[in-house]
Amino acid sequence: RLPLYNQAHYGYETHSEQMNYSMPLVISDQGYMIHFDNSYTGFLDLDARKDSSLTYETSGGRKTYQIIAGDHWKNLVTTYTALTGRQPLPPRWAFGNFASRFGYHSEQEARNIVSKFRSDSIPLDNIVFDLYWFGKTIQGTLGNFEFDKDSFPEPKKMIQDFKEDKVNTLLITEPFVLTTSKNWEYAKDNNLLCTDISGKKPYTYDFYFGNTGLLDIYKPQAKAWFWSIYKGLIDQGVAGIWGDLGEPEVHPKDLYHAAGPAHAVHNIYGHDWARLIRDGYKQDFPRARPFILMRSGYSGSQQFGIIPWTGDVNRSWGGLKPQVELSLQAGLQGLGYLHSDLGGFAGANDDTELYIRWLQYGIFQPIYRPHAQEEVPSEAIFKAPAIKALAKNAIDWRYRLLPYNYTLAYENSTKGWPLMRPVFMEFPDRKDFIDRSDCYMWGPDIFVIPITEKGQHTVKIDFPDGKPWFNLYTDERVVPEQWVSMARCFWGTKMKLTWSQPTEDTLSLANIPVFVKAGAFIPMAKKGIQSTADYSMAEVEIHFYYDPSVEKSTGKWLEDDGLNLQDFTANGACYSLFEFEYQKKHGNHGEVSVNVTSPYCKPFSPEVTLVIHNVDNPAKVRGRKNRYSFGSAYQEWYDPSTKTLRLSYGLFADNRLKIKFK
Repeated sequence: RLPLYNQAHYGYETHSEQMNYSMPLVISDQGYMIHFDNSYTGFLDLDARKDSSLTYETSGGRKTYQIIAGDHWKNLVTTYTALTGRQPLPPRWAFGNFASRFGYHSEQEARNIVSKFRSDSIPLDNIVFDLYWFGKTIQGTLGNFEFDKDSFPEPKKMIQDFKEDKVNTLLITEPFVLTTSKNWEYAKDNNLLCTDISGKKPYTYDFYFGNTGLLDIYKPQAKAWFWSIYKGLIDQGVAGIWGDLGEPEVHPKDLYHAAGPAHAVHNIYGHDWARLIRDGYKQDFPRARPFILMRSGYSGSQQFGIIPWTGDVNRSWGGLKPQVELSLQAGLQGLGYLHSDLGGFAGANDDTELYIRWLQYGIFQPIYRPHAQEEVPSEAIFKAPAIKALAKNAIDWRYRLLPYNYTLAYENSTKGWPLMRPVFMEFPDRKDFIDRSDCYMWGPDIFVIPITEKGQHTVKIDFPDGKPWFNLYTDERVVPEQWVSMARCFWGTKMKLTWSQPTEDTLSLANIPVFVKAGAFIPMAKKGIQSTADYSMAEVEIHFYYDPSVEKSTGKWLEDDGLNLQDFTANGACYSLFEFEYQKKHGNHGEVSVNVTSPYCKPFSPEVTLVIHNVDNPAKVRGRKNRYSFGSAYQEWYDPSTKTLRLSYGLFADNRLKIKFK
């Protein structure tokens, strides 16, 4: 079976509004991948003749391919990303909430947006400027690459003021220089543009935004000039770059780059554009972590820090439904940060139920970025009070999970594992999930069931295993009905057979179904932070989901400064990795311990609150090395209404808590 393949886009002369991410890769459920390492436009036929054959053709270049094999899904993805490159750890602010729409027309409008988020106590980390930052109109302005002075009279001060309010600024850019733009004459005179076949005359053509030329990033002078634009913006305080239309969106067949004709580079233009930005950061801002929002790329683009999204998705239930599958497939192919415009982008459909369900799903997608055409606001601050409250609850949960999510990002950067994972990646025995995208794992411990149907009142939940799970929002303990038997096939191979009885749950608009695995350690921030800049280790609680059925479990929490570039394999990387373990002892006794890894700097050694869930009665606790005296004094932190026990816990090596659960 070959269920997962992201085909390259081969069309020209058309206005495409969807992501074009070209990865000629086949993934088999038999535990191998075939990567056809050729960026030319081409054709790949997956067994159309039903004879178990693949047909691969290209319009040029070498027919090169690699075969990647692994003994389990995690190993397969780790090996593939070792070949194609791994995503560097993004800045911590990338995991916060974005204010984004098409678009903010003026400095005053943007200031009002940020002010409204703060006055409504809805967390915010980023504001994204679409086309209007460099022009009052959509058409005729691509290629200006500077703030429109009438609409944005003091951009540097605006950006600095936002930064002081703990909000980062991101700007859209495109590789097109219109003949009506401020930079047309300079680009033409300095040979920065793609040409006709002669190699001398700039190639111009019409598309939606106007008459244009295309920057030829394969010319050293064009690459240097384009980076100089970015460097100037970053010097003003811009924190992230949005690269749009980089397929390139319209790419005529008779246009030529220094590297060859259009069809030779069409599928890697976005990839090399991201490389250009990454290389510029390495040269001029070597300690900064790039944030590059881009909808086009090629196999391995993740190594440049690219953050892809699924394009201008329709604002409808039909637009929401495929988003999970797209992200799950991309994650297996090295793209751990593929995400969607939360709420949907295109159309004037003001469906509040759709909006809330999309934002609730977004808690568990890699980037939390509501974005839409302005006919219907994407920002929670403009919703009616009841809907605003639900949206705020979703955003608050996004911030509560910040330390867990950041740890998933660490795993992605070191092992290639995606943040959103198909169920079979964490539960390889569940081969019946190979084609399912109605649920997924958020990291190793959180099971998510998105709601993608309008007016849905109940949901049948097929848990990955028969062990207990805890509702993230209510702490309700659920034990699925599941039967497992071992069978021996006639040729002698053992085979595990699993039958599940789905659990039916009643839905409300308050939350989607989300469950935590029994025995999990989930690091969470305390309630109330309004920006990732407010986050500190003192704000962290370690939630342990105790269950008497669990014999042993582990968890992780990665902590660093959240900002400077990290290479976890290099000398000098400053971070602390806390690895938690629970071990069931005799009877109703258990032991919690932590191991601390901080090889190149002094360990971060905070004192956190350990929250133990599912404790029926006050427990007796004593520690080995903690500076506190354990015993009956801790009973005052037991809450019988929530069945939780709260303890102060110093995170240093070999600090063991021995707990007797009554």
